[in-house]
Amino acid sequence: MTAIDASDIIITLQVATLATLLSIVVGVPLAWVLARYRFRGRAIVEALTTLPLVLPPTVVGYYLLRALGRSSASGRFLEDDLGVRLVFTWQGAAIAAAILSMPLLIRTAQSAFEQVDPELEQVAATLGRSRVSVFFSITLPLAMRGVAAGIALAFARAAGEFGATMMVAGNIPGKTRTLPIAIYDAVQAGDIARANATALLLVGISLACLLLFSWTTLLFRRTP
Repeated sequence: MTAIDASDIIITLQVATLATLLSIVVGVPLAWVLARYRFRGRAIVEALTTLPLVLPPTVVGYYLLRALGRSSASGRFLEDDLGVRLVFTWQGAAIAAAILSMPLLIRTAQSAFEQVDPELEQVAATLGRSRVSVFFSITLPLAMRGVAAGIALAFARAAGEFGATMMVAGNIPGKTRTLPIAIYDAVQAGDIARANATALLLVGISLACLLLFSWTTLLFRRTP
């Protein structure tokens, strides 16, 4: 039996963590906007945020590869002008994983924000609180259970992403190979024992993440 490469675990956690942070930075504000505002084109925005869930991951990965690679103007700008290379890096894999996992966070957080009474925000605003202050002191704490659940789903989804990350970052041991890709490699090599061990480890990581955030939501539920 071949032991699991520790670098695969480290890269998986790096990719999932960065992808989750990107999902939080982009997804939480977007979820709040979708929950609080009605505007022209809102249905299109909601459809676009959900689209990665229904598209094959390889399709998302392909378009990301085209957008971030040197064959596109944006890719050349990143590499030549900013010195940022994302293709065949774990950071590129994290961006791909974020796009695939962000819809789970957006949908869950949007539902949580919609359950917060807008009158509470309006009362706080009449007391001179800024919109940002109201969001962090009133809206987010009241919606935190749903937001935390969305974060857990996003992390677990990012940790298990295969198709899009494979397209963007490739399969480079010690640099871009994540646990899902390691499982694929083990199966291709006929090393079923390593495939089983890696798959069980990935299940354990995802389950631990979900249980951790479930415990966190229980704390928020008990908070008066």
